[in-house]
Amino acid sequence: MNSDRIKKGIDRVPHRALLYSVGVTKEQLKKPFIGIASSFSDLVPGHAGMRDLERSIEKGIHTGGGQAFIFGVPAVCDGIAMGHEGMKFSLPSRDLIADSIEAVASAHALDGLVLLTNCDKITPGMLMAAARLNIPSIIVTAGPMQDGYCEGIESLTMVRGTFEAIGQYKTGQITAEQLENLEINACPSCGSCQGLYTANTMACLSEVMGMSLTGCANASAVSAKKRRIAFDSGVKIVELVNDNKCPKDFITKDSMRNAIVADLALGGSTNSILHLLAIANEAEVDISLKDFEELSFEVPQIIKLDPSSTLTMTDFGKAGGVSATIKTLMSRKGLLKDTQCVSGGSLFETVEDAWVNSDLIHTLENPITSNPGLAVLHGNLAPDGALVKVSGIAEECFKFEGNAKVFNSEEDAMDAINNDEIKSKDVVVIRYEGPKGGPGMREMLAPTSAIVGRGLGKEVALITDGRFSGGTRGLCVGHVCPEAAAGGLIGLIEDGDKLTIDIREREISLMVSEEELNTRKSSFTPITEKIQKGYLARYAQTVLPANLGAANSTRVKVNKEVSYAAV
Repeated sequence: MNSDRIKKGIDRVPHRALLYSVGVTKEQLKKPFIGIASSFSDLVPGHAGMRDLERSIEKGIHTGGGQAFIFGVPAVCDGIAMGHEGMKFSLPSRDLIADSIEAVASAHALDGLVLLTNCDKITPGMLMAAARLNIPSIIVTAGPMQDGYCEGIESLTMVRGTFEAIGQYKTGQITAEQLENLEINACPSCGSCQGLYTANTMACLSEVMGMSLTGCANASAVSAKKRRIAFDSGVKIVELVNDNKCPKDFITKDSMRNAIVADLALGGSTNSILHLLAIANEAEVDISLKDFEELSFEVPQIIKLDPSSTLTMTDFGKAGGVSATIKTLMSRKGLLKDTQCVSGGSLFETVEDAWVNSDLIHTLENPITSNPGLAVLHGNLAPDGALVKVSGIAEECFKFEGNAKVFNSEEDAMDAINNDEIKSKDVVVIRYEGPKGGPGMREMLAPTSAIVGRGLGKEVALITDGRFSGGTRGLCVGHVCPEAAAGGLIGLIEDGDKLTIDIREREISLMVSEEELNTRKSSFTPITEKIQKGYLARYAQTVLPANLGAANSTRVKVNKEVSYAAV
C-alpha cells in the first residue's frame, strides 16, 4: 500500500507516534489510509450540508475495512462571488483545489480518496487532482437543493428568482415586496442550485464518466438517498484500493467522449467544456474542441432543464436522471462506449434496469430539438473557437446581426444596462475578462440576467472573452478565443461595428474590412496585467487560453498547439 511508506519499518517510529496521537490504533495502522477531501463550508450553500455526508462516508470507509482521515479543500460559491471582483477567483480556485488535494494526499501517502464536492469549480478541480495523482478515487457530489416556491410560482430557482427578478423589478414588472419574497424563497435548502447549471452539469458528467456511483448526481442534498450513496462510496473506495483501480482506468478517451455526448444531449453549462478539457489534460487524454464540434452535429438535445425551461434537477431525477439519459443515448448504436465505472460494473450494466420517463427525457428519434445543447462557433472574431449554449436561445434568434456596444469590463457593461443604454439589435461586447485578461475569466450572469429580466433576451446579443454561468440564457457567446489581452480580434471592436452570429452555420464574425482592421492593429496595445500581485497575478502568467481549458500551462501534458492568434 502507498501508506506503507509512513507506517512500516524501524525508521517510521516518528510517523507512527504522530498517527497514534490522532487516535489511530495498531490494528487500524494495518488498514488502507483513505482521505476524505471535504469542501465543506458554511459560506457555500451547495456545501453547507456536507458535515453529515462526511460522517456517512467515514462510516462506509470503516465498514469496508479502511481508516478514514478528513481534510479540508477550498470552495467558492459562484453565486455569491458573481458580479464583483470575487468572481476573478472562481476559475483560478479550480487549480488551487487540485493543488491542495495533490499536496495533502502526497505528503501523507494516502492510499485512496473520496472527493466530497458539489459546486462549480470544486468538482472539476477534484477530478483534475484525481487524474493527476492517479490513486484510487471516487467522487461524491452533495446534490441539488430543493425547488423554491413563492406565491404560486412552482419550481422557483435561484437564477429566475433572483438575478432575472432584479431586471423585472427595475423595469416595473414586479414590486419591491414581490422581489423580497422571491429573494427569501428562491433557495429553500442547502445544495447546488436547482437547474442544469455548472455544478449539476459536472455532477452528471462525473457519473457518466464512471467516477461516481449510479444515482449520485440527482440525489437531493437533503435526501436519505444521498447519505446512502455517501456510505456506499466509503465502502467502495476500500474495494478500489484493494483492487488497485485508479482514475485513469475510468477517465479515458471513451468515457470522456461519453461525457461530451451526454453534455450535448442535456444542454449543460458551457463551462463544462472548459472543465472537460482541463480534466483531459491531467488524465493525458487527447480531447480538444474539435471533439465537441464534431459531436455537436450528431447529438440532438433530448431534455431541456432550467434555465432553458422551468424543469429542475428534481424533475430530471423523477424522470430517471443520468441513468435514463445514458439508457436513451444507448439506443443509437455506437453513440456511447461501454466504459468501466467505480461501481465495479460497466456503464451499460449500471443502467440496464433504469426507468425512463420519455415524456421528459425524449428519445433520439423524437428529440426536444435536432440542435445540440451546446455548440462551438468560429469566424474571424474567434479563429480558435467560441462557445454558446444553444439550448438557452430561441430559434428565431439563431441568426442575429447587430451593432456593437463595447465595454472593457463587466462593471461598465452593467452600468450601461442598468441605465437603459442597451437597445434592441445591440450586441454587448465585454472584453478583457478572459483567463489572462480578467484575470480569472469571470462569469457574466449578472449582465445576461439583467438583459433577460428587462425583456430583451430575444433582441440583444452578448459576446465576451469571459465565461457564462450555467444559469445564463439568451443569445450569449462566450470563451471567445483568442481573448483581448492575448491580442485577439475582440480587442479591436469599436462601438457601432456590425457583428453577425449564425448558430446553424456555427459562425461569428466582425463585419469590418481588412483595410480598416489593419489600421486599427497598427495602434493596438492590449490591456494586460490588471493585477500585479498575489494568486491572480501568478495565475495570469501561466494560464492557457480557454480553448485549452484555461489550465495552468505547467500541467498540460498532451501535445497540443497553443495558439493565441495575436493580431
